Amino acid sequence: MKLPPALLFALVAVLYIGTGMFQSWNTSLTILNMGLVSAIMALGLNMQWGFAGLFNVGVMGFVALGGLAAVLISMPPVPDAWAAGGARIWAAMALGAATVAGAAFAWQGMKPGRLRALVAFAILVVGFVLYRAAFDPARDAVEAVNPALEGYLGGLGLPVILAWPAGGLLAAGAAWLIGKTALGLRSDYLAIATLGIAEIIIAVMKNEDWLARGVKNVNGIPRPVPYEIDLQQSESFRGWASSFKLPPETASTLYVKLLYGCLFAAALVLIIVALQLALKSPWGRMMRAIRDNETAARAMGKDVTRRHLQVFILGSAICGMAGAMMTTLDGLLTPGTYQPLRFTFLIWVMVIVGGSGNNLGALLGGLLVWWLWIQVEPLGRLFMETLTWPLPDGSWLKAHLLDSVQHMRLLTMGIVLLLVLRFSPRGLIPER
Repeated sequence: MKLPPALLFALVAVLYIGTGMFQSWNTSLTILNMGLVSAIMALGLNMQWGFAGLFNVGVMGFVALGGLAAVLISMPPVPDAWAAGGARIWAAMALGAATVAGAAFAWQGMKPGRLRALVAFAILVVGFVLYRAAFDPARDAVEAVNPALEGYLGGLGLPVILAWPAGGLLAAGAAWLIGKTALGLRSDYLAIATLGIAEIIIAVMKNEDWLARGVKNVNGIPRPVPYEIDLQQSESFRGWASSFKLPPETASTLYVKLLYGCLFAAALVLIIVALQLALKSPWGRMMRAIRDNETAARAMGKDVTRRHLQVFILGSAICGMAGAMMTTLDGLLTPGTYQPLRFTFLIWVMVIVGGSGNNLGALLGGLLVWWLWIQVEPLGRLFMETLTWPLPDGSWLKAHLLDSVQHMRLLTMGIVLLLVLRFSPRGLIPER
């Protein structure tokens, strides 16, 4: 029996309200904020898979690019690093781009044959040598500037809110480059290609310290909401907190997380409205027709590759925006934490559980699966402690079961996925 969407969302709301009542509202709001960001990621993936049937397992790379945009937009520039080699780095990057463009121009402008291949190869080799000769000393000079605290060029020093659309644009640009080369592949090869490209993006972010400090991370990313310590020192806020009989410390934390939740919810609503309008438009109907029968769509004169590129770019842009929002929430960029398990597999579970091809389903899946991902481990420990309570202390079985609690997350995700696929193959809120 299918449950109505309103009832499903009400049950998810009960989970979050119960978390606030039985654990703490601080915990509930923390889970909710990341649930909203995860739901936006799920909407981006749902646009690619649910609308067009594109099997993208490189979500992690686009989310990471969004996080990088938060640094490039909001962090202040490092004047000493720019003076040491900033202009030379970007001149070298321009030289590298000109090399690729020159090789492509030669390949397209010359007649097919051995000469064309030799000319293009020569342009690439000479350009690469010149690029490295210009880039390497400039990079070393930048990374040598106060490496413990800086060692990178910094950003533009703009409001961090601007990083959200910028993250979408950066991810969209990367998606255009990837789509031009990979969208012609079969679905399984496309999955391998997108996963490999996502790993390349992470590897670049980890190793290019001049860009965003690499594995040394970037801390102190500006926030779009007040700092808790500033609120606690405000007399008006302290009076407001006392009217609710809350300590200023607790009230400030809740207030900041509520503000984050309002910002994320506003962005989520705008994205859902835009996606719903797109889905019900002629463009959305065409995308679903291409997904259902690509051969028939080609026979009707539709440019399938171009449409796939469009939806791939748009879905990736949404994932990049979500990545910028997540980095804004965390206040730091840590490239080492971008793991496929969390940023690809988990987002796919959200889409499948919620309902592929349904935007409300992706929203439901994001909120539900993220709550389970966070809460399963403490609930699993409570379950295991209750289960092993009769066993004596020092028992090998008791120790083994308690040590296995950390694996409850993966076990639960697998069970949830299997149950949904068995009893509701099209998700909790199927596509209409």
